[in-house]
Amino acid sequence: MSKFLCKKYSSLTPYTPGEQPKERKFIKLNTNESPFAPSPRAVECAGEAARSVQLYSDPECKRLHAAIARLYDVDETCVLCTNGSDEILNFAFMAFCDDEHPAVFPNVTYGFYSVFASLCRVPYEEIPLCDDFTINVDDYVGINKTVFIANPNAPTGIALSLDDIERIVASNPQNVVVIDEAYVDFGAQSAVSLTKKYKNLLVTQTFSKSRSMAGARLGFGIADPELIAHLNMIKYSTNPYNVNSMTMAMGIGTLEDNEYTIDNCRAIIQNREYAARELDRLGFVMTESLANFIFVKHPKIDGADIYAKLREQGILVRHFSKSEIDQYNRITVGSVSEMKALVAALEQIVSEVK
Repeated sequence: MSKFLCKKYSSLTPYTPGEQPKERKFIKLNTNESPFAPSPRAVECAGEAARSVQLYSDPECKRLHAAIARLYDVDETCVLCTNGSDEILNFAFMAFCDDEHPAVFPNVTYGFYSVFASLCRVPYEEIPLCDDFTINVDDYVGINKTVFIANPNAPTGIALSLDDIERIVASNPQNVVVIDEAYVDFGAQSAVSLTKKYKNLLVTQTFSKSRSMAGARLGFGIADPELIAHLNMIKYSTNPYNVNSMTMAMGIGTLEDNEYTIDNCRAIIQNREYAARELDRLGFVMTESLANFIFVKHPKIDGADIYAKLREQGILVRHFSKSEIDQYNRITVGSVSEMKALVAALEQIVSEVK
């Protein structure tokens, strides 16, 4: 550790992104990217925007905010776009958490929450999931802390109902509740409608998953205008031009071609159901995922061994070393051909054990 690093960061453990291999070609099922290319309209819009990148992007993201507001039937003042949904989550930790408003989230969830809390020097509590990996809603009712819940949760893929989310939001009127909907488009219910009823609810989403824009880095939040104003204060104090012109244009093009996104989500859901059936046939145990991934283990094969054997066969999945989930692997739902290759590889691995 260099002598120049501030002591306040000396114990910080950064988030570990999924592997992005360069040395060989893999079937990449480890980072929940879409198997589909971006909308042709989105690519066209990005190309048009590229002609004027000598100019700064619109810091207010007016056209993109308007397009999101139309899609979700909210006012434009209720929307804030960011450089990926990670940025608005970071803003939320900065704006709504401190010693008097500690953060709380599940102990098995998106790994960035604990990193953001540590980075912002915010006290936080991690609440264990139930034995079946579900969230016990009662654990969060009236907890009087800033709540962060991924819905569907990652890496489990399990979703809360809208009624459960409302119970949490309604019972914590003095604290912000953040519902991270990165995977909501694959079968779960969005809580955006509740932002019209509750002033303490922030819903975040991303263009990375269902909208095939992981590499473009675009996320957004929807909330009461007062919460958005607070988040904007953080944005304008850090990076006013946080969304670049080409990404902004691409986002607008994607929303103009929303049927493309809907069709892709339907295909991913079908592929998820196919993979789940096949893995069940092979003896795997899995959660009921409503995301674009499945979370699986085999009762007779170590999770790390499955990860390693798949990698040897050119298939990347995500393995976590955390003790609660170290027998599981999270597998992104890819194309039909990718899912068939996965099933064939796992069939071989299982047969070797038998």
